[in-house]
Amino acid sequence: MSNKHKSLIVICGPTATGKSGLALNLAIKLESIIISADSRQVYQEFNIGTAKPTLQEQVLVPHYLIDICDPTEKLTVAEYQQKGNAIIDQFCQNAPPLLVGGTGLYLKSIVKGMKIPPVSPQAELRQQLQAFGQQQCYQFLLQVDPVAASRIHAHDAVRTLRALEVYYVTGQPISAQQKENPPTYPILYIGLHCDIEQLRQRITQRTYQMIKQGWVEEVQYLIKKYGEELSLLNTLGYREIKQYLKGETSLEKAIELTIIQTSQFAKRQRTWFQSVAEIEWFDANSSQLWTQIWQRVQFFLKN
Repeated sequence: MSNKHKSLIVICGPTATGKSGLALNLAIKLESIIISADSRQVYQEFNIGTAKPTLQEQVLVPHYLIDICDPTEKLTVAEYQQKGNAIIDQFCQNAPPLLVGGTGLYLKSIVKGMKIPPVSPQAELRQQLQAFGQQQCYQFLLQVDPVAASRIHAHDAVRTLRALEVYYVTGQPISAQQKENPPTYPILYIGLHCDIEQLRQRITQRTYQMIKQGWVEEVQYLIKKYGEELSLLNTLGYREIKQYLKGETSLEKAIELTIIQTSQFAKRQRTWFQSVAEIEWFDANSSQLWTQIWQRVQFFLKN
């Protein structure tokens, strides 16, 4: 498709800064769609703990890349990128689609046009590598792909394994395959931020709200249906609720730990997004937030 009338609005930032609410209002105003960039919202039945848009919100505005995978499946970044680009092509004729979320790699795959090695997860190979331990695996990586090793922290087991996996499957270093081909259409990057104490308050409030909405019952149902070993049940919040349901901690302690872990996660997201020069930052707590955003969007659309 021609890029003549094609554009995209990205809404990003740490968790609990109000991205979804802003996106919903903006999509209604623009008569546009929302494309989720959240690595857990792609999975069916993981609803409350992922802050997934409600059915009512999904009726108000069409949401895409939500509920597209069974919880036992894995969605690769390459698959996400392919699906996201197809939706942008399909819906960009009238108003710019809104790409919304806090999963940096999902966003980067679209807005930077990452070229991702087409290597699916290799369970057997990963098991063999994990048996060596992270320290030895990182030494392997230093030998076969020193460029990738320089970008990966020595304790980052996930990225170390992925880099080794790509090398042993393709025979080529992952660093030589990770190139970028950015889209040529205009992109407006909107980032939401607030100070650390305000963000912690937002996270605390949202966590207790999730409990009221039935998060414990959701986890109980998911354990019963899929078993407690399901990898998604070991992700942020779900892991802590699962510990409570197993009698390993109290509900209050599980909530407290969820708030602490979510705050730490938000800090990592802040670091990631602060390295992206194109993002224009707005104070999530400003009484003028909507006015400022709407003025910026109008300027973007006119130019």
